[in-house]
Amino acid sequence: MNLLRACFGPSSDRSAAGDIRGRQDGLLWYKDSGHHLNGEYSMSVVQANNLLEDQSQIESGSLSSDESGPFGTFVGVYDGHGGPETSRYICDHLFQHLKRFTSEQDSMSADVIRKAFQATEDGFLSIVRRQWSTNPQIAAVGSCCLVGVICNGTLYIANLGDSRAVLGRMVKATGDVIAIQLSMEHNVANESVRQELQSLHPEDSQIVVLKHNVWRVKGIIQISRSIGDVYLKKAEFNREPLYSKFRVREPFKKPILSSEPAISETQLKPDDQFIIFASDGLWEHLTNQEAVNIVHKHSQSGSARRLVKAALQIAAKKREMRYSDLKKIDRGVRRHFHDDITVVVVFLDSNLLFRASSTKSSNVSLRGEPGNPRSEGALEIITASIVSAMGTVPNLDLGVFGIVRPRSQFTSSCCCPHFSSPSVPLSDQESESNSV
Repeated sequence: MNLLRACFGPSSDRSAAGDIRGRQDGLLWYKDSGHHLNGEYSMSVVQANNLLEDQSQIESGSLSSDESGPFGTFVGVYDGHGGPETSRYICDHLFQHLKRFTSEQDSMSADVIRKAFQATEDGFLSIVRRQWSTNPQIAAVGSCCLVGVICNGTLYIANLGDSRAVLGRMVKATGDVIAIQLSMEHNVANESVRQELQSLHPEDSQIVVLKHNVWRVKGIIQISRSIGDVYLKKAEFNREPLYSKFRVREPFKKPILSSEPAISETQLKPDDQFIIFASDGLWEHLTNQEAVNIVHKHSQSGSARRLVKAALQIAAKKREMRYSDLKKIDRGVRRHFHDDITVVVVFLDSNLLFRASSTKSSNVSLRGEPGNPRSEGALEIITASIVSAMGTVPNLDLGVFGIVRPRSQFTSSCCCPHFSSPSVPLSDQESESNSV
C-alpha cells in the first residue's frame, strides 16, 4: 500500500522528487520553475468549478512524431465550458496531431497548426456521435483553445475563444518591459466579433443577442469560436434529447460557431523576455501591462503562481473579503467568486532561442492538473485489483490514498460566463471528484 501511495498519490504528498510534477496547495496547483528548450517556464492552476474545466500543457523537444525534429516548445491552454470533456480531449490529442502533421510536412507552419486543430475538432465530433444516444449533453460541452509554438525563432500563436497570450518586450532606452497582446479574442463582447458574426449570418437578426446586459451568440454563449459545442455547429444535434435550454429554436443550415483558429506568426527578437499564456479567468482581474509588470519585477521562479495569487487577491477585494478567507471556500461555491484560472509563463533565453530548433535535447512534458484525477482513478483500479486478489478486506478505507469515490449522480454547476445556462450532467466516469 505504501508503494501504491508513492507511485500514484497526489503530487503534493511526494517528497523531493514530487516537485518534478508540481505541487498542490488546496485548490491551487503550481510548478514554480522548469526548463524548456528555449529557457525556463512557470505554471499554475487554481480550481473554482466542481470539476476543473481548464486544462493546460507544455511540451518541449521534438515537435514531430518521428522525434527527428524540428525541435521547439509547445504550450496549450484549454478553457472548457459545460464540463471538462472537451478540454481534456484537446489536452490528450492536439499535440499528437501537431506532431503527426509536422512529420508529414517535415516543418512547422501555420498550416500544420491549422490541420492539428481541425483533426482535434473532428475527433471530438466523432466522440459526440458515438455517445449521443447515451450521453447527449456532451453535444453542449466545448472549450476555448490557445496554443503557442516556438520553433526556429518564430512564435506561432493559434487561438479559439477568449484565452489570451501576451508578450513582454524590453525597451532598451528605459529598461521597462511593455505588454504586447498576441492573440485575438473571439468573444461577442467585442464589437468586431459581433460584426463578423452578423456578416456571416445576414439572414439572422438574432445571431447576437443582448441578454441580461451581456452579448451572447443566439442568447446562449459568449464565444464565437471553439472546439466542441457541436450543438451550435451541426443541426443534427440541435434536438431532443439535448436539453431545451441549449437548443436553438430556429433550424440552421450552416455552423453558428466556428472551429477555425486565428493564427499569427511573430519573429522573436533578443528583447523579447517572456510570454504569458492564460485563460480568461486571469484577464478578468488583471490588465496585460499589470500582468507583465508582475512577472518583470520579480524572479522568474513562481511567476505563474504569483499571477494567479494577484488575480485572487483582486477577486477577493471585489467581494470585500480577505484573500485568506477566499482560500477557505471550496470548489463549486468558489466559482461564484472567480473562474478556474490557468497561467503558463514561458521565458525566452536569446542564447538558446535561435539555436535550439536544430538541437536535440531531452523532452519536457507536463500538464497542469490539480489533484491529478487520472492518477487517482488508476490507483483505485489497482487497489481494487489487490483487494480482489487478497480476498475480502473489511472496512478498507481508500481515503488513505486520497481517493474520492464517484457519486452515482453528479451535476456540474457551471457559472462560466461563456454560458447563460448551467448544469450539464456528466457521465459517472467524469463525475469523479478531484482529491484536493
